[in-house]
Parts: sequence; C-alpha cells; structure tokens
Amino acid sequence: MADSLRDQLLKSGLVQKLKAEAKPASAPQAKPARSDDARRGPPQGRPGGAKPGEQRRPGQGRPAGGRPGQGKPAEGRPAAGGEPDLAQAYALRARSEREDRERSQREAEQKAREKREKKEQVARLLNGKALNVADAEHARHFEHGGKIRRVYCTQDQLAALNKGELAVVQQNGRYLLVGAELAQQVKAVSAEALVLLVDPNAPVEDDVPADLIW
Repeated sequence: MADSLRDQLLKSGLVQKLKAEAKPASAPQAKPARSDDARRGPPQGRPGGAKPGEQRRPGQGRPAGGRPGQGKPAEGRPAAGGEPDLAQAYALRARSEREDRERSQREAEQKAREKREKKEQVARLLNGKALNVADAEHARHFEHGGKIRRVYCTQDQLAALNKGELAVVQQNGRYLLVGAELAQQVKAVSAEALVLLVDPNAPVEDDVPADLIW
C-alpha cells in the first residue's frame, strides 16, 4: 500500500517543524553575567568597593563598635578601674623618695640655720664680758660631755664659782668665766652653752666641800 500522506510528511520532517512552531515560546532564563571585574573583586585602593567618583560616607569601612581603636586602653595608661602599670608605680615611688629627701634636706638646713643663729646671739652676749685671767693658777674641774674638764681661775673666782656667783659657759670650744646673770641669759638662748652654774641652795649630796680644788 502506498504510504499515507501523514507518513510522507513525517519522513520529510515537516510535521516536527509545525509542532515546534505551534508551542508558545518560553522566556529564556537569564544567566548572571560574570564580568572580569566581578571575578577580580572590588577595585584595589577603594575600601568597601566604592565606585570611581563615589564619595565614601562617614563611618563606611570602619569596624563595628564605634571609633577606631575603641575598646582597647591607650598604651601606657591603666584601663578604667584597673591598677596602675609598672611604669607608673616606679614613677610614684621615685616621686615619694624625692619628696622625702627634699623634706629631710629642708629640716637639716633649718636646724643648721637655727644653730648658727644661736651661736651668733651667744657671741653677741659674751662679747667682751669674759672674766678669764691669763695667769690664773687655780684649776676648777667639772664634768662636761662625759669627760672631766677644767678652767683656770683666781682664788677669788674659784670661791665665787662654788657659791654660784660666777658660771662657766662654752663658746667655740673655749670655757669662759662669766657672771651668773649673764650665764642665765646665755642659757635662755642656748641651754647647751651653759656648762657650770652652782646652785648654792641645792642640798649637799656628799661630804666633799664645794670649795675643794680637785
């Protein structure tokens, strides 16, 4: 039997072509284009991928959390509520030691100044008033500074010393004979300058007479 018209059309491919034309055209799925810039990433030198000509907004490209370096204490300073670091501790100790040295130096200078002023006052009081006699032969012994000392005087001066009418004071390493009233004035300025002043009303502590030369 001769091929039907349909079979002839199938063989020639005309039917497949008509079926394809009869189907509704479906929209092709668009694929994202991968340009060279996309593969390379954001342009170098522009943080955040800013395009040429764009102005970066304030805060763009900064790490989250506020200002740069926020959350980290400044180097050399103690964190809030923390202990001082080692350098600060050494600095505080050095300052305290320096203040102690300066205070000690001021006190020593003050004492030296007061001592010098006392010596000057004593010198003014004793100026030309010493009663020592150059050729005196009688030695009057007394204790001073843990040692036995002596001063030479006349017979009358020796008796006056033992009665408390005369006294012995020290000035620049010398022992001077002065009146009892002047000796009290010297004592008021510098108590250590008065070496010997007998109190005639003091009770006798032993059997040694006050006028004994020893």
